[in-house]
Amino acid sequence: MMLCWPLLLRVSEDTRVDPPFLFLALLPIVVAVVLAELSEGGMDARVLAVLGVLSAVNAILRTVSAGTAGVELVFFLLILGGRVFGAGFGFVLGCTSLFASALMTAGVGPWLPFQMIVSAWIGMGAGLLPRRVTGRAEIAMLAVYGVLAAYVFGLLMNLSGWPFLLGVQVPGHEGSLSYVPGAPLADNLATFLKYTLITSTGSFDTGRAITNVVAIVVLGPAILTTLRRAAKRATVTTE
Repeated sequence: MMLCWPLLLRVSEDTRVDPPFLFLALLPIVVAVVLAELSEGGMDARVLAVLGVLSAVNAILRTVSAGTAGVELVFFLLILGGRVFGAGFGFVLGCTSLFASALMTAGVGPWLPFQMIVSAWIGMGAGLLPRRVTGRAEIAMLAVYGVLAAYVFGLLMNLSGWPFLLGVQVPGHEGSLSYVPGAPLADNLATFLKYTLITSTGSFDTGRAITNVVAIVVLGPAILTTLRRAAKRATVTTE
């Protein structure tokens, strides 16, 4: 609902629509509850240490890559961590990685809760992939998931900000690509898809997808081996 509420809103076209800041206020509380639940018997001290290390490394990688031309190194390690330690770990790692990197880069803003929750979904999804797949097939599966995650992240982050952009005009495209409050769902959705395809999918999202594939294929086997060695000495339990 944090992401798609503008598409479901029914108001007159002349009505000003402001974001429901209640969502932004509630998300940190939800994240705090998740962290508390996972730390209370769900993870031992070693797993918490691994979580801290991976969050710090991800924050540094995001600072170094900075998203130029879609090159973002934070997601491949998030995917690998979720793959080894499970969906719950991946969810928390997505939240903590984006939060830590935002603090390091002064990137704290209204977009941060959306980045945290979408990244958490990516880490969680990696932990839900089939466990029986191993070897080269596993790397191929993770690479495909990395491509999917790159495009989904771009799509959902565009959706979080697009309704509040005024007078969106793209060279080469006739007409506005702005959100229209109160317009039919199909019309706004079609406009949004055009907007994200033109402005993001073929550029930043594709660069992010390529980065994920290259990093997972080149570094994935070694990192998976290292994380699994750490996992053998740690405990992740679920109730």
